Amino acid sequence: MKKIDISDFRFDGVGDFSISEAKTKIKDLYEDKSEYEVILSEYHKKIDELQNIMYAHNRYGVLVIFQAMDAAGKDGTMKAVFQGVHPLGLNFISFKRPTETELEHDFMWRCYQHLPERGSITVFNRSYYEEVLVVKVHPEILTNKQRLPSELTKDLNHLWKKRYEDIANFESYLNNNGIKVIKFFLHVSKEEQAERLIERIEDPTKNWKFEEGDVKEREFWNDYQLAYQDMINATSSKKSPWYIIPADDKKNMRLLVAHTISKELESLEMSYPPTDHKRQLELKGLIETIKSQNL
Repeated sequence: MKKIDISDFRFDGVGDFSISEAKTKIKDLYEDKSEYEVILSEYHKKIDELQNIMYAHNRYGVLVIFQAMDAAGKDGTMKAVFQGVHPLGLNFISFKRPTETELEHDFMWRCYQHLPERGSITVFNRSYYEEVLVVKVHPEILTNKQRLPSELTKDLNHLWKKRYEDIANFESYLNNNGIKVIKFFLHVSKEEQAERLIERIEDPTKNWKFEEGDVKEREFWNDYQLAYQDMINATSSKKSPWYIIPADDKKNMRLLVAHTISKELESLEMSYPPTDHKRQLELKGLIETIKSQNL
């Protein structure tokens, strides 16, 4: 396996992020499919081991966020990366179009209730970031769906600025409470997205993934690219950076995501709860009791 320098894909708010300069494809990190599977399997073991320690340590929680254009590979990446991780400490939440109940609340409300407990990892497939992506590209949602007061929507530039600030402050709050936030933007090219959408049409087993609306949204491709660029620039920090992952090759993408998650988990100061010598003697003394209960 080629050495991965994840700093090449990390943006922590220093300088300016330009989406036009971000890569959608890199040289393969693996020699062939066999090596790819071996490498990914090693990451499975590492992430599972670290998650087990985190579960026992019970001090940290981890929130993993995936954002991307349609057909970038979010679902497949989550399935591939977290395969084999103990399910008791792992949760997946997929955010679709807001329900009527969710629209009756502030834009962050539906995400609050799904935040990770200490000792667990929660994975968001899309998130509160939709509120500065889809809603920014289609601002009519603010008045037609979210029913915001008119004084809040008079100056949209101000509204987006405040939403960025609210998100950044929220993630700072999470970090201050022991919740690690790991954010991925899976960056796919327009050409690769087209191929994957066509595949969903041509393959009957993938028809269920295809929505006619995906084709319509492609007309707003440039608007979405600018929205992602603005979002990444406004909400990146040293504690909550964005990882911009090239997504044209799914195997590379999955290895980069798995590597990043393992490194982020390793950065947490955690261990299995220690036991002193006295406690160990007490526990060993119970061995004979347990054995005698079999008689």
